[in-house]
Amino acid sequence: MKTMLTDRALRAMKPAPPGTRKMVWDAAVPSFGVRVTDKGKLTFIIMRRLHGKIVRRMIGQYPIMTLSKAREGALEALRDIERGIDPKEKKAAACAADAHRRANSFASVAEEFIARHVAKLRSAPEVKAAIRRELIGRWGARPITEINRRDIVHALEEIADSGRPYAAHKLFNYMSKLFGWAIARSLYGLETSPCTGVKTSEIIGKKEPRQRVLNDTEIRALWQATEGLGHPAAPFIRMLLITGQRLREVAEMRWTEIDLDKALWTIPPERMKGDAAHEIPLPPIAVEILKGLPRWHGDFVFSTTGGARPIGGFSKMKLRIDAATKEPIAPWRFHDARRTMRTGLGALPVANNVAELCIAHAQPGLHRTYDLHSYRDEKRRAFELWAARVAEIVEPRGAGNVISIAARG
Repeated sequence: MKTMLTDRALRAMKPAPPGTRKMVWDAAVPSFGVRVTDKGKLTFIIMRRLHGKIVRRMIGQYPIMTLSKAREGALEALRDIERGIDPKEKKAAACAADAHRRANSFASVAEEFIARHVAKLRSAPEVKAAIRRELIGRWGARPITEINRRDIVHALEEIADSGRPYAAHKLFNYMSKLFGWAIARSLYGLETSPCTGVKTSEIIGKKEPRQRVLNDTEIRALWQATEGLGHPAAPFIRMLLITGQRLREVAEMRWTEIDLDKALWTIPPERMKGDAAHEIPLPPIAVEILKGLPRWHGDFVFSTTGGARPIGGFSKMKLRIDAATKEPIAPWRFHDARRTMRTGLGALPVANNVAELCIAHAQPGLHRTYDLHSYRDEKRRAFELWAARVAEIVEPRGAGNVISIAARG
């Protein structure tokens, strides 16, 4: 049966008799028609001889596919058959190619890099966030083999121009590692890194070491700003300033690492940058802060999930602190508290090697090999001297008031 297929005719078609199917061929396009089942299902198909055999190939289903689109698809499939190409095999090859492109997209490779490499790093949360925000957000759907040097330069320039040159330098390191990792796996068709030949000093500028140190007025303003923040932000910020340890080391502090009776916090090797355990003798003010904290079922000290997970959201936390400061503080970062503490130790009667050990900096040269003394007593005195200095800054009348403030915070 041949008829001029129209949308009206398709909508009016009756189901085939029970247990049968019927074909209605289109008078406009030869070898193209619609198959109707006994349930009323309409499927566009073509039927033509290919390599000596009659083949039927589905074009689409009505009304999911419109009649006009079905005719276009039928004409393309018939042209393929005329050239000896099976439309079914062509479609399968296209699907396979699309799957290959998705598997080798930048987003797919970057997520695999995160799962297989970044997840093992101590800085994993920071690196994951940067890759997903700055890189996957830019290039996610593109094949990784199409990312070129111009893309790298544009990304770095945009970040640097937004006032974040230091972040641009760090991101370039992540890019270089990601592309090098992808090349080493030999799975994605990538043979050269687009980062090769990129000179960040010419694009971003020379990477200058940060030298920001909080002065006494800023230390006082920061300490006082934490009073209204409550748990866990207030005690967390104060522990950063008192101990001078890295952000993640303090944020991921666990109760099992702390001996309050001995006033000692021991960070295990797996949490330390140098893969060695690090002891922090806690001054009285730090002990008082910890004693004033709630105890959860979970092990994390600073937590909003009952100790199940450590705190996060540091950007929002900093915005709250900045909003709470009564005296303006010049632009600062959490890491500045660590630099401030180390600089403060330099102004106190503390030996340089002891000051370096307080913040877990490795001993230089032969000291690393032969000087295995723990310096626990010397470090304790250094931390107590620094805590006393902080007390003098934030509450000149005496450290006792500071401890009270710390516990209340």
